[in-house]
Amino acid sequence: MAEGADADAGGTMAGDKTAWGASARNGAPRHEQREFTVGEVKAVSEIDIVAEPSVVLEAIADYTTVRPKILPSQYRDYAVVQGGRGDGTIVRWTLQATKKRVRYVEAAVSVAGDTVTETDANSTMVTTWTVTPIADGARVAVETAWAGAGGIGGVFEGIFAPLGLRKIQAETLANLAKQVK
Repeated sequence: MAEGADADAGGTMAGDKTAWGASARNGAPRHEQREFTVGEVKAVSEIDIVAEPSVVLEAIADYTTVRPKILPSQYRDYAVVQGGRGDGTIVRWTLQATKKRVRYVEAAVSVAGDTVTETDANSTMVTTWTVTPIADGARVAVETAWAGAGGIGGVFEGIFAPLGLRKIQAETLANLAKQVK
């Protein structure tokens, strides 16, 4: 044993770890309780659109006419519950991200400056649309974030969910660009 090292009653080094993360005590592995924190999962996509930023922002905030036209096939059961244009609008939809992954969304819409925010009442999911003027039009960024699952499921969610969601976002943004031209 190294000089100055502490040993427990069984003669093993205090804090020794096996390859799978269990402490060695009295010669037998003991699995430690570990807390896994929930991490934020985020998907971000953007597109440059040759159109006036105000026209693009108005289209994004139009949940009655424009939004149904730009949503890809992964969105089902889309309905405006309240309002329909801009701040105070409430919308519902089902997002079929994969064969097994379905999310039922009821989003409250808020508009502040060049940003439209959709906050889901059923989860921690928040989608933010930001329109920024550029030389020949507008840059639209869409960011969706939520508190991911804990444990190993959360690791996989953090890796794979953004990949799938970015594909859906890219299709939505491409449809938006076609709609405002």
